[in-house]
Amino acid sequence: MTSPVRPLPQKTIGVLGGMSDAATADYYRLINARLNAHHGGWDNAEVIVVSVNFGNIQHFVRNGLWDEARAYLAEKVDRLEGARVDVVVCATNTMHRVVAPIMAERSTPFIHIVDPTGAAIRAAGLRRVALLGTAPTMCSAEMARRYAEKFGVEVMAPAEADIAAVDRIIFDELVRSDIRPSSRAEYLRVIDALRAAGAEGVILGCTEICLLIGQGDLPGFPVFDTTALHVEAAVDYALGRMPAA
Repeated sequence: MTSPVRPLPQKTIGVLGGMSDAATADYYRLINARLNAHHGGWDNAEVIVVSVNFGNIQHFVRNGLWDEARAYLAEKVDRLEGARVDVVVCATNTMHRVVAPIMAERSTPFIHIVDPTGAAIRAAGLRRVALLGTAPTMCSAEMARRYAEKFGVEVMAPAEADIAAVDRIIFDELVRSDIRPSSRAEYLRVIDALRAAGAEGVILGCTEICLLIGQGDLPGFPVFDTTALHVEAAVDYALGRMPAA
């Protein structure tokens, strides 16, 4: 067997992370694991991570300071582009609100987190799914519109009180890798309510939710983990299997 040329030619994946560090660590680990599964041996991914201060992000989000968030993250994207990454992924659903418009003005390829998720839902033949995430994500008209217009998928948000509960658990627990059985039970209760209202599956629309629940907690009910699907899309791009948006 012929040995590959060294250094192995690869595309570099740029991760805009730190929102939170728990999710970013998962992105880094999963990207490397998937590339190693493809290449074998000791090979994995070439990754550049620009990790932001989550204290700044939570301040912007909780106070609705989206212009300030955009300016802050635009400078971080500058750093990724300065490192000459081949593609950018933003390791958070919530901040796509500002990162997607930033990337729309750039030439660097960008993989929107909705796109691999919406494609997976459509491939499963589903049309109406629950969406869990931070309050801005669950209430996002932009997210709902992208799922609907690109993939024909209607997303359902929880009731108002449940939105507050889901959001609180993310910000007060999951971003700190604080995993509580009581919070798992609360998320499953919220999902049961959405299922009773007609949801055919559920999107784990925050990149930390996979730390708390997964498909094993909901047998027979499709779960779409945005973290895993986004990572898979990034790896496919790096391997030349798919274009970015």
